[in-house]
Amino acid sequence: MHTGLRGAAIAGTAAWVVLLAGCGTPGAPQPPSLNLPDRVTDLTAARNGNQVALIWTMPRRNTDKLLLKGIVAVRVCRREGLSVDPQGCASAGELELAPGLKGSFAEMLPSSLSAGAPRVLSYFVELANRKGRSAGLSNAATVLAGEAPAPVTGLAAQVRKDGVVLRWTVDQSADAIRLERTLLTTSAPRPHTGPIPATPEPAEQNLFAESSSGAALDKNITLGNTYEYRAQHVLRESVDGKTLDLNGELSPPIRVEALDVFPPAIPTGLVAVATAADVASSTEAAIDLSWQPNTDADLAGYEVYRREDQTPWQRISGDQPVIGPAFHDAHVLPGHTYRYGVSAVDKGGHESGRSQEALETVPTQ
Repeated sequence: MHTGLRGAAIAGTAAWVVLLAGCGTPGAPQPPSLNLPDRVTDLTAARNGNQVALIWTMPRRNTDKLLLKGIVAVRVCRREGLSVDPQGCASAGELELAPGLKGSFAEMLPSSLSAGAPRVLSYFVELANRKGRSAGLSNAATVLAGEAPAPVTGLAAQVRKDGVVLRWTVDQSADAIRLERTLLTTSAPRPHTGPIPATPEPAEQNLFAESSSGAALDKNITLGNTYEYRAQHVLRESVDGKTLDLNGELSPPIRVEALDVFPPAIPTGLVAVATAADVASSTEAAIDLSWQPNTDADLAGYEVYRREDQTPWQRISGDQPVIGPAFHDAHVLPGHTYRYGVSAVDKGGHESGRSQEALETVPTQ
């Protein structure tokens, strides 16, 4: 009996040894996470008039690579110059944002920063945990402080076949003018026949021009679309080898409907060549016309007109436009002299003026 109890005790001890061996050796204790949000690294800033707008991306993780939870406090500060010393960064505002969102902030500059000569103004954002601690300031986003150029006046637009002509009142105190274009509505797309898909027109585009010119041509438009234009004067300053823009206030928008009311170009190079009738070969008298092809992108074809002496012009090309730059007129009489003119027609039904006349007489034999 005593021997059995001893054996059971030994077996139990062996089992405990096996269990302890399976647990492994515990590692060194890890320090608790400070839960400091990662620094922002993509801060950008833009000034229009006396307003500065900031954009950045909120991090998803803290400095320990752990996912952030809850709302993060955001502090925005600015300082003149390019220094990143947090002690000299004056508060511009505070907000709270969730991790992973696009952050934005805007402020009207105080009078001390919206007057005087152009000078560098650096913005930063700093993300803090619940105890107010942070991993440091973001990258610097720079604009120019100082007096902004005057607003653009007299902005007007005129639609032409080759684009939109924009005009404004010249201000000699500005270096350049920035024209901001926004696509409002698009016309029905034309069928695509090429091997490469057509590139969609961007929703927003910018055009820069010298302020003293007083006019600019926006050639990158599509007739049939509707656009909105705004303009602002720009001063340019070189700082540490980089050019910074000081933008004035954006002008009120003007709306432009780029209606396609323009006919194609008038065909050129019209030539007429007569052929006499030949009984032996059963060839009838005819006049063959040819001209230079039209290069308009929306060309539908050509209309051919004919007259004798001072009689009215008559269209002889039928109900549908002629596709290629050539026409065979078999309805002619020997000994008669004919005058020809050719016009171009686009897919919207707009017809150009007639080309220069081509005169030809059909031989009698």
